Amino acid sequence: MKPKAKIRLGDLLVQENIISEEQLMQALSAQKESGRKLGFMLIELGFVTENQLLTFLSQHLNVPLVDINQHNVSVAAVNLLPEVQARRHRAIVLEDKGDSLLVAMSDPADLAALDILSRMLPKPIDVVVVSDSQLIQAYDNFYRRTEEIASFAQELAEEYQDETEFDFDSGVGDEQDTAVARLLQSIFEDAVQAKASDIHIEPEETSLRIRMRVDGILQENVIQEKNIASALVLRLKLMSGLDISEKRLPQDGRTSVRIKGHVIDVRVSTMPIQAGESVVMRLLDQSAGLISLDQTGMPNNLLARFRSLLHRPHGMILVTGPTGSGKTTTLYGALSELNKAASKIITVEDPVEYRIPRINQVQINNKIGLSFSNVLRTTLRQDPDIIMVGEMRDRETSEIGLRGALTGHLVLSTLHTNDAISSAIRLLDMGAPGYLVASSLRAVVAQRLVRKICSSCSEDYRLNTEELLWLNSLDSNLKDINFKRGKGCQSCNSTGYKGRIGVFELLEMTESMMNALKVNDTVTFSEAAQQSQGFVPLAKVALMYAKMGVTTVDEVLKLIEMVADEQVAIEEIEPESPLQQDTQQTPPTAQDATTPVAEFSLELEPEYKPPGGDGGAI
Repeated sequence: MKPKAKIRLGDLLVQENIISEEQLMQALSAQKESGRKLGFMLIELGFVTENQLLTFLSQHLNVPLVDINQHNVSVAAVNLLPEVQARRHRAIVLEDKGDSLLVAMSDPADLAALDILSRMLPKPIDVVVVSDSQLIQAYDNFYRRTEEIASFAQELAEEYQDETEFDFDSGVGDEQDTAVARLLQSIFEDAVQAKASDIHIEPEETSLRIRMRVDGILQENVIQEKNIASALVLRLKLMSGLDISEKRLPQDGRTSVRIKGHVIDVRVSTMPIQAGESVVMRLLDQSAGLISLDQTGMPNNLLARFRSLLHRPHGMILVTGPTGSGKTTTLYGALSELNKAASKIITVEDPVEYRIPRINQVQINNKIGLSFSNVLRTTLRQDPDIIMVGEMRDRETSEIGLRGALTGHLVLSTLHTNDAISSAIRLLDMGAPGYLVASSLRAVVAQRLVRKICSSCSEDYRLNTEELLWLNSLDSNLKDINFKRGKGCQSCNSTGYKGRIGVFELLEMTESMMNALKVNDTVTFSEAAQQSQGFVPLAKVALMYAKMGVTTVDEVLKLIEMVADEQVAIEEIEPESPLQQDTQQTPPTAQDATTPVAEFSLELEPEYKPPGGDGGAI
């Protein structure tokens, strides 16, 4: 339905006593300065809520108010209106109804926009009103660049034809260069729009596969023009300062791109494969800045304990977990909190993720002998208060770090282990003396990322018999609990998940644990750690999130299986290590998949709600 008459929104709101005349004048003045719509300014100034304004428009204009997330949106209908015009006029085509098109607008009183849309679209339009925030999300969900990428790839393939090398200096170099640039820009824009953390470019015999990791899961786009792979790789190598003549060895580089106002730091890794060179790009949005510890998703009680540990004058704190679990993000959050004028902070990293004012950051370069251990020795002579080591990779690095913690420095670092308890044992296995680990190590934080249920399509879910059996070791009273899962909607791209959140466990060293480490007694150490006050294993924390409706039981079971698989991998790689002591030789069962936790309790704050956004910030 179309609005029935030309109106002035501000006057109507004043007439209905929703805002005052003074508030209208103030909003109009702000509108002149910003150039934005009056409705937006009223909401930004706090004079009305978005829901109040939408309800008023719906009732006054006799236009239905809809929830896009609950609407069965047609992608074909969406594409009838180009993205540029859709964003400009704050509109999106939801459905082709045969004789007309259903168009959602955030401001159906905008007659100028209505007139333009009526002339652009092939059929008469019926208008509904939606929230501006839902519109922006819908643009990112539906205006993906799959067809655009395929079109640019075809264009490049036609220009590139069957040449064996991509030559920027040839007669058609400029055209090829432009085509490659357009294709790469489209790929990066699609990745940023989808909030992807990684882009994978994988040439095959007959096609080129482009995959993007969103919320930890890869999404795939297959391009048939396989012959453009070398052009893409060459351009990326040039951008990231790599050797374009070397195709037989892996290379690592770095570059930055600006996409829609976002400065994206891109870490590029190439690897020779059967059909060419595979490229993986890790994306880091520098425009988003550092996240604080409050944004990591740590429960309030665990966060308070972690902060207390950070403000101690010396000792080592480790953050552990697999690649992509958010360890570096947690450490940067800690550094951001510790970054004061009174403290000298030095970091030794490979690579440096964020540039932080006042902090001395050193980039490792093994080619010239600038290794973790060499830099760390020099670091201790630079009069630091706090040292952050990117990773404890070997015995030498771990011993220098531990001695630094013992001699009056706060040392932060990461370690690749499956949980907090095995981290201290891993240091012993690397060759660090037990007395040194016991004297220096103060705490270990282990973390994982689990996907969050999409709030727009969340529904109740009851455990089946197999799931009850697996989770029985964590909690025997789950039978009558209503869990949640996402059924899939437009907002979450039909996955049922949207964003991720960190799952943490914190192990603080106690006297009994230190005594066990001094004599390399890993069994007694593990028992003491499991019984320590306040220690809650990762699996039980994840289960608590599932009971709160934050994540699904499937994500909990994946985490349990991940921890079990990592433990098995450690045992297979290092059969003679202390990690092997008293381990069972039979495959892990549901009972073995996680630490017994009957005596523990998770003390989440009653008002605690995991933060919104893309836990991919982690």
